Amino acid sequence: MRYSKHKKAEASPETRAEAERVARATQRPGQTKEQTRLIAQGIQKGIEEYKKQQKARARAADKARRQQQRQQNTEMHEDNEPDAAPSCNGPDRLLPWGLLALSWAGFLLYLWLTRHG
Repeated sequence: MRYSKHKKAEASPETRAEAERVARATQRPGQTKEQTRLIAQGIQKGIEEYKKQQKARARAADKARRQQQRQQNTEMHEDNEPDAAPSCNGPDRLLPWGLLALSWAGFLLYLWLTRHG
């Protein structure tokens, strides 16, 4: 059995019932059952088309909302990024100098021990 990509969706029972109710409510005297059925089908198609439009609007609004949210997140991320040269405050600025001094002291101790040892 093959399924086409654009298979016509069956209308929901609620949509059919609503279309029939509206068609009966607007029924004229002398109108045949066939005419009422055709009117109900037209109303049903109108309801389905309206639902499609509402879904498309909801998708577009959701897409715009997500895009705006993504843009705000990137702006916030850019604002929170540290600069290329971070400011050195606190104990972190002493660590590189301490390591440099320690390595020089170790190097000088090594030289002193190799010459006097």
